[in-house]
Amino acid sequence: MPTAIAHMAAGPALASVLHPQKKGFLLFMAVLFCSILPDLDVIAFGMGIPYGHTFGHRGLSHSLVFAACTGFFMAALIYLTDRRGIFYYLQLFLIFTTVTALHGVLDAMTSGGLGVGFFIPFDHSRYFFPWRPIRVSPIGLEAFISERGLNVIKSELIWVIAPSLALIMFIYLLKKIFLRLSAAFRAN
Repeated sequence: MPTAIAHMAAGPALASVLHPQKKGFLLFMAVLFCSILPDLDVIAFGMGIPYGHTFGHRGLSHSLVFAACTGFFMAALIYLTDRRGIFYYLQLFLIFTTVTALHGVLDAMTSGGLGVGFFIPFDHSRYFFPWRPIRVSPIGLEAFISERGLNVIKSELIWVIAPSLALIMFIYLLKKIFLRLSAAFRAN
């Protein structure tokens, strides 16, 4: 799996594309939460649930069904604080569902593990993408602070973090250009 750092870089980058308006702190924190939520399944290890089980790591919590349910509930929570209409709720649903699903997509691009259960509960197969450039992160802080952990960070910088930051900057620049063009057209 990529580290939480990579997931928390990719989630907001994707959200910046899907939600081009100014974002508040609550929405930003909700996006960060959704970007790492699927990895709470690591508690299954401590409960004796095997990795390959439906409720094991990269199982149900990495599925598209879980992403949609997360999107539904997170959108409802944010919508309760800012009721702008049904289209706003649908936009929030899309953002939270997509950011949560992105977690599994990134995990399916890693070099290790058992794959991702994208279609659980309908299909219990685990999947990887054919292209897997992200080094799998060791689980646990002690294992992470090693040469292997450094190699994970290097691969994440190249394949996740730098592209995420570039996307955020690109969207920011597009917004600035759009605002200036809009102001220029309104002035005429």
